[in-house]
Amino acid sequence: MDFPRYLAAKKTVDDRALNKDVWWALRDHLPPEAAVLEVGAGIGTMVERLVEQGFIERGRYTAVDQNPANIALARQRLTHLPPALHLELVADDLFAFAERAHGRDRWDVLIAHAVLDLLDVPTALPVLFSLLKPGGLFYFSLNFDGATILEPAIDPPFDALVEHLYHRTMDERLVGGRPSGDSRSGRHLFTHLRKQGAEILAAGSSDWVVWGRHGRYPADEAYFLHFIINTMHKALQGHPELDAAQFAHWIAQRHSQIERGELVYIAHQVDFLGVNM
Repeated sequence: MDFPRYLAAKKTVDDRALNKDVWWALRDHLPPEAAVLEVGAGIGTMVERLVEQGFIERGRYTAVDQNPANIALARQRLTHLPPALHLELVADDLFAFAERAHGRDRWDVLIAHAVLDLLDVPTALPVLFSLLKPGGLFYFSLNFDGATILEPAIDPPFDALVEHLYHRTMDERLVGGRPSGDSRSGRHLFTHLRKQGAEILAAGSSDWVVWGRHGRYPADEAYFLHFIINTMHKALQGHPELDAAQFAHWIAQRHSQIERGELVYIAHQVDFLGVNM
């Protein structure tokens, strides 16, 4: 399946999910003509959203993503931004980018959208905050927090086992031989941010909730759901604690539920807004 299409498909899902109290607090605290850095920027849906809702019109926006295909698509999508907003798109690894920027550049605002739960947060936070000016604002949205809900149930005990093992793959994920993920990053960020010396200004839940109406999903959200089920399949295929035939049948049933517009998907997440003290 196509990852850039998945990122485009989830924009409407994210729009509903973002915690509105935290979102409006971001608007109220954004400095005028700010220099904004977004890490894990994907195809540029966040800067697109900020412009569409009138949060930013001027300043500098640097969007970094390690996938060149995402940055290439962002370049195609983001042709309608205000001319007074200078956009820089960078295909680079976060840690390599931070190392090059160290001592040369810092930003007023730091955004990480649906990305921190893919990192080892205690390792990543000092790197991220090194890119943010003292007193700078951070907005960390859609941080996964330990609940994947699929309805209707197929086999409740087996459903629960799949969810448990899927979350465990997040906790055991290694990238380059290093830990990279946390299935409860949302709740843990409260402690991690305080240890970093940050002040949390606003926080709240930002759950993905996707359901069909009259047998259809809005926009391209059926593709989003197929991608989620495919991700679970890839993560758990061949897992020794799952009967292979039963799991294959379970995956096929979930895809069929999507085709019929029946699958309800909920993922619990948490948003944060704060200040680098």
